[in-house]
Amino acid sequence: MVRLAPLVALAFLLGIAAPALAKPAEDPDWPCAQRRTGEISPAAVWSGPDLASAGPWDDDSGATALARKLASRRTQITEMDGLIDEFAASAGADKSVRLTRVFAGALAIINSERNRVISGVVRYARGQHLLAEKIRAEADKISDEQESKDVSSPSALDDAASSLKWDKRIFDDRSRALSYVCETPILLERRAFEMARKIQQRL
Repeated sequence: MVRLAPLVALAFLLGIAAPALAKPAEDPDWPCAQRRTGEISPAAVWSGPDLASAGPWDDDSGATALARKLASRRTQITEMDGLIDEFAASAGADKSVRLTRVFAGALAIINSERNRVISGVVRYARGQHLLAEKIRAEADKISDEQESKDVSSPSALDDAASSLKWDKRIFDDRSRALSYVCETPILLERRAFEMARKIQQRL
């Protein structure tokens, strides 16, 4: 029979105190090391022309197509220079206006994706909190059963111990994956900054 002594049950509880849950009380649903922030504002990464002055970016099919390419994580940062240069060469006298539209569009797309990612991180964290509570309850139940003088159902205790081990394994796997999940908003911010810098160099 699988037996978990009270101290072992306590170890399970300590084991789930992963960085994924060790967050300030004021933002319990945000599990990442970096602070949760709002959208990337143009002013944070852009010192070029006023975006509104360039007109709607999605009315310019060429600017829209390039904006989507630059915003896509499938496009390497190193590929941006060639794409921007090609577009700038074809834009002629309208280069500054159209490149400004490209930036406005790409930033809007990046912010939209970043918002989806952040919402997913919050749902992920809430799921981890619920699983952590389940693990604590399972461990407490096993500990109480073992401390009682009469274990009425050894097989039930075996099942509970197996369930606890399985749930903790899932929790640990998800905690390890959290570092990648938390990195995504940072990568999107970096992409926006690099894109803005490269476009501004060609205005």
